[in-house]
Amino acid sequence: MSQFRFTGASLLVAVLGLSTVPALMGFVPAARAEAMRAEIAKPLQAAADLMKAKKYKDALVKIREADAVSGKTPAEQLVIERTRASAAQMAGDFDAAAKAFEAVLATGKLTPAEASKVIAALPSLYFQTKNWPQAISALNRQLKENGDDAQTRGYLIQAYFQSGDYSRVQKEVTASIQNAEKAGRPPAEDQLQMLANAALKQKDKAGYVNAIEKLVAFYPSKSSWSDLLARVEGRPGFSQRLSLDVYRLKYATGQIKSAADFMEMAQLALQTGAPHEALKLIDAAYKSGAFGTGAEASRQKRLKDLAEKTAAEVVKNADTTEAEALKNKDGNGLANLGYALVVAGDAKKGLPILEAAAKSSDTKRQEDAKLHLALALIHAGKRQEGIKVLRTVQGTDGTADLARYWILHLKAG
Repeated sequence: MSQFRFTGASLLVAVLGLSTVPALMGFVPAARAEAMRAEIAKPLQAAADLMKAKKYKDALVKIREADAVSGKTPAEQLVIERTRASAAQMAGDFDAAAKAFEAVLATGKLTPAEASKVIAALPSLYFQTKNWPQAISALNRQLKENGDDAQTRGYLIQAYFQSGDYSRVQKEVTASIQNAEKAGRPPAEDQLQMLANAALKQKDKAGYVNAIEKLVAFYPSKSSWSDLLARVEGRPGFSQRLSLDVYRLKYATGQIKSAADFMEMAQLALQTGAPHEALKLIDAAYKSGAFGTGAEASRQKRLKDLAEKTAAEVVKNADTTEAEALKNKDGNGLANLGYALVVAGDAKKGLPILEAAAKSSDTKRQEDAKLHLALALIHAGKRQEGIKVLRTVQGTDGTADLARYWILHLKAG
């Protein structure tokens, strides 16, 4: 299983931490004249001067000196903690800063504006120290006190993931996706990646595939397509006769690059009676440089010659092949012929044959025929009609999955 990357703690700190430090510095005075004894006010004023000089560790020493004075009043303790919080944050002692800010909040003496700034700053401090339980608590408090917003909820999901609470990640991301869809927005890519990773951690194969399908739907990439198609082939009950159909989707999503893949797909196309499809693949392989050089060049040339010969025979003998298939009630043979003719460029003749085969009781694999009818319609430029047929494809052997993935690809394209 693949492991997806997602926004980490460092980015959260950059977003929250760096944006909140200046504001917090502004709201934390070093000392207040009212109700402040000289033995406390003096070291706090010295701390303020040291902070202005960016000597934050020295400022912390002076703050501890003020804190050592006995018999402090609640007002004196509040100013000490406010000053300590700011100095510790700027010194990079995030654990001390968080504790000091929590102490300040606990007094209940901050103005609403000041409390809002502290509440917004705390999550980044806990992310810095990787204190995930406290980060979760702080983020939930921020959502409650400062209002629910998608960005903060996204950070909360990251904290749950970092803490190892993968079931909660799945629950939160699923809710977030539903909210985004209701609002007409695509779900966030990093949340879909976390959803996939959370399922992966819990060995939830169905949940993982669901997440990858959503990634493919909203943020298609070669890697996510590769993972999805590899997974469909590995599902219990997947029929190997659909190997060419998997290759077709791989080719459509830009995954066929190597000479071996071109060779395998072209051979499968020839075996299923689609030589014109094989020829197009072979021409693409030569154009890309995958064919034509090295030890396999002569074999590749023989494959091309065979495809050209077979393609000519298919067109020449189409009427005879159709008559024999009808006589033998061979619906699958008709379906293969219809598809081959469409790819050969004769949609006028091929589509009616394929449409009839897809509806005929003589076709043993009607879901295959419907899948290929849809692809033929798309090939013939009838995209919407093809998608409509894809939606009707059923089956538990992989046909329905492939039809659904084609729809995802076509919608993204």
